[in-house]
Order: sequence, then structure tokens, then C-alpha cells
Amino acid sequence: MATNSEWMRRRTFGIVSHPDAGKTTLTEKLLLFGGAIQIAGAVKSNKIKRHVTSDFMEIERQRGISVSTSVMAFEYRNLKINILDTPGHKDFAEDTYRTLSAVDSAIVVIDVAKGVEEQTEKLVEVCRMRSTPMMVFINKLDREGKDPFDLLDEIEQKLQLKVVPLSWPIGMGQRFQGVYDLYKERLLLFEPHGGKNTDKVIEIRSLDREALLPHIGGEATDELLEELQMVRGVYDPFDRERYRRAELFPVFFGSALNNFGVRELLECYVDNAPPPRPRPAIERIVYPDEEKFTGFVFKIHANIDPKHRDRIAFVRVVSGTFRRNTYYYHVQRDRKLKFANPTMFMAAKKSVIDEAYPGDIVGLYDTGNFKIGDSLTEGEVLHFTGIPRFSPEVFRFINNDNPMKFKQFEKGLRQLMEEGLAQLFELKDGGRKLIGTVGTLQFDVIKYRLEHEYGAQCSYEPFKAYKALWIEADDEEALREFVERRSRHIAYDMEGKPVFLAESPWMLKVVREKHPKVQLKTVNEDVTSLSQAYGA
Repeated sequence: MATNSEWMRRRTFGIVSHPDAGKTTLTEKLLLFGGAIQIAGAVKSNKIKRHVTSDFMEIERQRGISVSTSVMAFEYRNLKINILDTPGHKDFAEDTYRTLSAVDSAIVVIDVAKGVEEQTEKLVEVCRMRSTPMMVFINKLDREGKDPFDLLDEIEQKLQLKVVPLSWPIGMGQRFQGVYDLYKERLLLFEPHGGKNTDKVIEIRSLDREALLPHIGGEATDELLEELQMVRGVYDPFDRERYRRAELFPVFFGSALNNFGVRELLECYVDNAPPPRPRPAIERIVYPDEEKFTGFVFKIHANIDPKHRDRIAFVRVVSGTFRRNTYYYHVQRDRKLKFANPTMFMAAKKSVIDEAYPGDIVGLYDTGNFKIGDSLTEGEVLHFTGIPRFSPEVFRFINNDNPMKFKQFEKGLRQLMEEGLAQLFELKDGGRKLIGTVGTLQFDVIKYRLEHEYGAQCSYEPFKAYKALWIEADDEEALREFVERRSRHIAYDMEGKPVFLAESPWMLKVVREKHPKVQLKTVNEDVTSLSQAYGA
């Protein structure tokens, strides 16, 4: 059995939202309240040089958005907290979906004015299919927004989550005075731009009108008492086990920018969030209390520090104890590897560690051995599942604009593709390189990183395609015939597998009808079965 005192004190969660809901700001303030940092940055401030800890790539600082998952760890109340801050922009959803395979719970951030937005729906759907416990933080209460009851109804209907409010707002925007903390039964008074220790906390257990009156006034008191009575009549009481089974979802109100409501969210999370959970592999379910080490790669990032040209594979420890300078079995390459400098992260800052336990995220320096989804074990053959890839829907030819930088161009392109940023194909006819992505913003990131991290320049040309589909057939002759007959629409991926580039849905339908012995598949991991594993 693994050391219970260690793996049981791990809490690993992801923060997800639609862009601009305040996800990265909330991450920064959780780090602030957790004591991991002393000064919070500002996502979009041009007047100061500080930036949020989790947005460490230069292009993220310029655009004010997250384009890559960041990993941050800190100790709080004798627990080891691992936060994975994910991109909110839909063009980088694939990185977020993969990251969600490495967490045990999630916090969903919603803008009080905008409510449930498109990207939030997609991300929560992935969490729901994985039976991931979620807490909801409704942000920006210092601005005018939707009625709290309407917001809760919207969350239940659009996200299909059964919610339980654990705090309740007193006013909103200019009238915002604070929240009543239903979790600990106390009044929290709002102070704009408050520090982490400046919130006024007033213990009011009985919800007596006379006790509330001096603090928030008569009109706000009457409104609060009426609304709290409705809350307690409409919503189920909080139940820790139902939350951990992803059957009940706590909701908090606050303002991350003003440090308000963040401590209460963190305290409730620490009290109730699940420790590391089992992980499904093709061969069996792997449990965190098993003695032998297992883990899987869910992310690869090159040039976290561009000065050192390092390439890091992010490994989620699933079971046992990972130890430095110990040989482990790389299942996909069928070889043993030893790691002299495994690291843990505070965003771009890294520290070498000697051991890691289930729930931890370990960074392994990589010279090209790893791909996303690879497994490490002490010898057992395991293939962890639930790490999705998506069929690209946006395509462009990529050209090397400086032949003198051929090696830099090839190396940069290969490493960026191995990160999962996009997918690279080579046309059967002509051999031209083609980039496929799930969104157009990825092309800007590739171009920027090639230039600033590898010293290579590129340009793009349009390529018309509806979708890339991987070709499979039990009949080798049928496969060969298909590739030859459709050669103008055939490309090969980085592993040399044939891919069919359909120009339109109609073309795809016709081709499938004419070639019934050939299967055209999107490479997209089905995560619906994971709920059975996590409920095991």
C-alpha cells in the first residue's frame, strides 16, 4: 500500500471557465490566500509589469489570455494543493480536456453578468461525463449582473448540475455589501480592493433581524432574510458525500479581483474535496493506494524557460511513490528510463523533488521520449484511457520562410506538435506539410513560438478541408485500394498513419458509402465510460 498519510493529503483540481470570466484571477487569489505568493498580478494591466503567476508565456501576457495549462502547487492546512489553471479560449479546448483527465475535482468560474457561456457548457460536460466533483464560483459581484436565483436556474438547466448555494449575495454592483456564508453561518462584509486579511467577518448564527440591521441596513436585511428562507426551502442541504459523487454542486458568490469570497471557497474546498481517485486503464482500474508506482503523461511543454530550451513532460502520479533516480518502465517505447531531476511547479518556477505521490504532477525533462498519453510503471503494461484527441477542423499549409533555419524550423514544428498544440500531416501527393487545429488562434501561437523560441519564421496558405479522419480496415487490400484511389485526399500523420481529408460532409458521406470495408474515424477518446471507473 502507498503511504496513506501522503497520498490522502493530496488535492488536485482544475479551474475552468469561458474566457474573461475571471478564472486566472481566481487562480492567482487562491495562491495568494494559500500563502504561495505574496503579491497578486493583474491579467490585463498595462500600467504595471506584474503579471499573473499562471500566465508565464510571453504571448499570454500580450493577449491577456491563457493559451496553455499551468501547474501550481502549495501547502495549506497540512494538505498539498495542486492547481491546474487551464485555457478558457475555445481554440485551446483540447489542452483543457486533456488536463481534466489529470484532476480529481474542478472549480467552475461563471461571470455574474454573462451567466453560463458556450465554453463553460463544453468543459462542464467533460467533467460531468468523468463524474468529476465541481464547485461553482460566481464571480464579479461588484458589478451589476443577473438575479442570483435566475443564475442558479440557468446553471441547473444548461449545465445539468444540481446546485446548493453555500453563500448568498447581499446586493450587487453599487449595492453589493457582501455575502452571507451559509457554509459557516456568518456575515462577510465587502471591502473594495481588500487585502487577503481585510474582510470583515461577523458571526451571526441566528439570522436575527436586529443583529443584521446595524451592518447592512433595513432594506438589505429584509431582502436577505426573505431570500435565505427561499434558499433553504428550495435547495437540498449540503452533503459532502453527494458532492464527492458528483451529485451535488456547491455554489459560492464573490469577487476574485477584490479578494472577496475566495477564502471561503478555498476553506470549503479543503474541507470537502476528494483525495486522489482511481484511474481507468485498458487493462484494469488503477487505485491510488497501490504500492507500485504508475503515472501517465497528459501534457508536454517545450521552452517553459526559453533560455534553457527545456522540454517538460507533465506526469500525473496515479499510484505508489515516484522516486528520483529510479528506473521506470515506459510502456509505449518498451524501455526503462531514469530521471535525475524530476520537478514540481509554481507556474514557470520549478524545484527538484525526490519523491511524489498520487495526485501530484511531476515534470520530467524529456529529450523526445514521451508523447501525450504515455504510461510509466514499475514494469506492468498499462494504457491509461480518457486522454482525448480531436479530429482537426481548420487546416493550413505551413511554409518555412527562412531556408537557412531549416533545422530550427523542423525541430520547433515537431516539438510544438508533440505538445498537442496542433496536428501535423504530410500530403501523399507532393509531400507538403499541413497543420490541422481545432481553432484559428493556434496558428498565431505556432507562428509566434516558432519565431521567438526557435528562431524560425513561417507563413501559411489556406487548404480546404472539412475534417481529418483516420483510416482503418481489417481488409489490407481494401485499405491499399482506398489510399490509391483517394490519393489526392490522403495525408500521413506524425506516426505515419494514413488520414483521409474530407472536403465536405457530403463528400464524407459518399466516400463511406462507396468504401464500406474502410472505417473513417475521428481520434477522440470516449470518456463516457469513466464514470463507472470513478464510481468503482
